[in-house]
Amino acid sequence: MTTFVLFSTLFILFLINTPIALAIGLASLAAFLVLGDFSLMMVIQRLYAGTDSFPLMAVPLFMFAGALMESGGISSRVVRLAESLVGWMPGGLAAVSIVSAMFFAGISGSAAADTAAVGAILIPSMIKRGYERSFAGAVQAAGGSIGVIIPPSIPMIIFGFLTGASIGKLFAAGILPGVLIGISLIAVSTILSAKKKYGKIESFSLQRLKARLWEAKWALGAPVVILGGILGGVFTATESAAVATIYALAVGLFVHRQLGVRDLPEIFIRASITSSVILFIIATAAVFSWLMAIEDIPGRVAANLLALSDSPTLLLIMINVLLLIAGVFIETTAALILLVPILVNVLPSLGVDVIQLGVIVVTNLAIGMLTPPLGICLIVSSGIAGCRLEDMVQKILPMLLILLADLMVITFWPPLTLFVPALLKY
Repeated sequence: MTTFVLFSTLFILFLINTPIALAIGLASLAAFLVLGDFSLMMVIQRLYAGTDSFPLMAVPLFMFAGALMESGGISSRVVRLAESLVGWMPGGLAAVSIVSAMFFAGISGSAAADTAAVGAILIPSMIKRGYERSFAGAVQAAGGSIGVIIPPSIPMIIFGFLTGASIGKLFAAGILPGVLIGISLIAVSTILSAKKKYGKIESFSLQRLKARLWEAKWALGAPVVILGGILGGVFTATESAAVATIYALAVGLFVHRQLGVRDLPEIFIRASITSSVILFIIATAAVFSWLMAIEDIPGRVAANLLALSDSPTLLLIMINVLLLIAGVFIETTAALILLVPILVNVLPSLGVDVIQLGVIVVTNLAIGMLTPPLGICLIVSSGIAGCRLEDMVQKILPMLLILLADLMVITFWPPLTLFVPALLKY
């Protein structure tokens, strides 16, 4: 009865477009009242315990660091560097948008922040040069999705929090898959641009590349500090987020001088609002997960999955399908908290390392960021491009197909994800 109330209430609330955090929280409360064996004070305690975690402190810190870097001139310098690297290719700006997103992914940890920071510069530039609005938005949305795969990554922090997996190793595991996805998206966007006869934006110049590398040295220093510190075992992911915040603040205020003290309250409020939404979802989902554990829902679902097949290959395909469907309808943080406990129960039968599973899960949910109705990258890009979501969906289909092909490589070729983590000393 409790399980029925939990999921039926959740379904109804989703159906009437209730905000994700409220839907999860109210469904949990309804099930809790049916359960009737515990004091309601347990709900408050679970809400608090859901976010009382040192690793989760990295979420608001990376959000703040990303906002500081976006406003402090780092994103514009990254874009100019990307122009000098790939601007000579057919449809140069499309390739620039992907490369810029890859650079910024090493700073922000958020796909939405990646899409907004780079898209605010490049989408208008593409439109001015004759690119279709829907194509410009689709390319930038696809590039922005890399923001949660190339480290740092907020979804990977949440996955590590849920499973106890090393966040540093999860970050390391995302490097090569992120590069693979970036190269694949550059290839498909270049082919599509060549068909539409979108031109290059500048000829290749080694002298210009050197100049822009020097100009972007402080921007490139951010991922070096963040990833170098984590992979070198100097500090944890949470400590790296604090270091990234201080670094971004210092560069914006004293090096680029594009930040002023008066700008900080607005940036702080913007980052706080975004962070609070994510943490509120995590808090309510903690109550939901506790109820699922009481009812042994993850174990029962895992048993049903295993009953369908004992083939690890078929199970991995089914899990990918489940995650892709979840990514379409459920916000990323909520999907992680609802589904990861189930996947951990299936893990022994898959023959998959938990680190590889983390990258598989995050990649699936990154693809979900490009599919309506909850595709956050698609929504952000369409807003900047000033075009309808349905127009962008048609343009993004080739990119979704290449992302699905990359997902299969990530799923069935473990060395791609596990090679870099294996080099770490911890």
